[in-house]
Amino acid sequence: MNNKVLIDGNNLTLEDFINVVRHNYTVELTNEAIKKVEKSRQIVEKFVEEEKIVYGITTGFGKFSDVNISKEETKILQRNLIMSHSCGVGNPLDEEIVRGIMLLRANALAKGYSGIRLSTLNTLIDMLNKGVHPVIPEKGSLGASGDLAPLSHMVLVMLGEGEAYYQGKRLKGIEAMKRAEIPTVELTSKEGLALINGTQVMTSIGALTLYDGINLSKTSDIIAALTVEALNGIIDAYNVKMYDVRKHTGQLNTSENLLKLLKNSSMITRQGELRVQDAYSLRCIPQIHGSSKDAIDYVKEKVNIEMNSATDNPLIFDETEEVISGGNFHGQPMALSFDFLGIALSELANVSERRLERLVNPALSGLPAFLSRKGGLNSGFMIVQYSAASLVSENKVLAHPASVDSIPSSANQEDHVSMGTIAARKAKSILENTRKVLAMELLAACQGIDLRGKKKLGKGTEIAYNIVRDKIPTIEEDRIMYEYINICEDMIKSNIILEDVEEKIGKLL
Repeated sequence: MNNKVLIDGNNLTLEDFINVVRHNYTVELTNEAIKKVEKSRQIVEKFVEEEKIVYGITTGFGKFSDVNISKEETKILQRNLIMSHSCGVGNPLDEEIVRGIMLLRANALAKGYSGIRLSTLNTLIDMLNKGVHPVIPEKGSLGASGDLAPLSHMVLVMLGEGEAYYQGKRLKGIEAMKRAEIPTVELTSKEGLALINGTQVMTSIGALTLYDGINLSKTSDIIAALTVEALNGIIDAYNVKMYDVRKHTGQLNTSENLLKLLKNSSMITRQGELRVQDAYSLRCIPQIHGSSKDAIDYVKEKVNIEMNSATDNPLIFDETEEVISGGNFHGQPMALSFDFLGIALSELANVSERRLERLVNPALSGLPAFLSRKGGLNSGFMIVQYSAASLVSENKVLAHPASVDSIPSSANQEDHVSMGTIAARKAKSILENTRKVLAMELLAACQGIDLRGKKKLGKGTEIAYNIVRDKIPTIEEDRIMYEYINICEDMIKSNIILEDVEEKIGKLL
């Protein structure tokens, strides 16, 4: 098996990204990328030698763009840039996020529009491949001019400064580089700016959230289908003919998933058998889950573009020997996308909590109150719903868009910023909350099925139910509930339910 990903700045996929970040695939530049990097570097060196006035190469940065820098001072300029911009605060980002940052920055530089030396780029790739993960604080980025502060912490380690995790230990940057046998670098003209002027922090956080969100949206269909059975839901509402008159792809995909999952179930009903219509949280699953899937698909399209983009400033076009100063570092495309992603994921939690409420409420379910055979002596799932409601409420606060805010910086030279990294971090928090809410629904749905008097379940739901029951028994008397909730969350997070279901009944959409 070839556990390697070749990068050229143009063809990195979300699956490649996950393989490097989570499965430790190694990274290597293509021959074409090497040629592009070397050609753009030649242009930088030519302009430095000629002392041509070019932003970020022979000038200062931001408001200091009108200060000229001599060729003798270019190394000092680049080092000072990294030192002064290392202003991140807060907890360190997860190592998988840091690996994503390093991969995405390397891929952007591999496009050959940034003017970095090949040796410097290879240092970053060596760090990624050998597991030297810089300590990057989670807070401090405005999302324009890119993720300056957090990316500076990444580059500190390349210089032998800062801190890094290596083989499970938090070390001084120089010590981590020594142990990994990677020489540190001395940055020269344009290189510091090339390494920190970009959107890779927000994109790494967002891409991981996106990938997990795609799987969570499919798992939410499985969990919803279990609840449909626990409540003897009406399957007619999922007829794909509904799509013929309202052609939203996510709606169709969700309907097809539900029909596949519930096939041959003896616990679903038809229109008019028990009631004419279900409440919206059951009847409208295709419309609600489907809308989130459509939003997630939109975000995936934008992330795929961003992962293969040059996002620094200025950009070097070697064919015409042009250096163009612009704004590709601005995080607005990702800020709006990750705000949208957070909203889409929060809706999966919103409707999940409403289904959970129907399960525990005897006036709505026809099941014992709070899913307990001996209510009163036992509280059953009463506070499970409280906890879910708390998370859903928190998500509503987190779903407020970060992208509508802007605070001018750099003496008003940078007078509109994206807050895209905040948007990405919020989306990640929403994902984590949503996964917990769905775990609670999963636990409650299986309990409801048992209390209803379990009959034959659907082709897909039977698989999911058995996975849960293999670890968690029917709850006859009050138990320490968080332990069961955590088990269900681990099942969702590890994708064991999704993978097992898909292996036996086919891919979900």
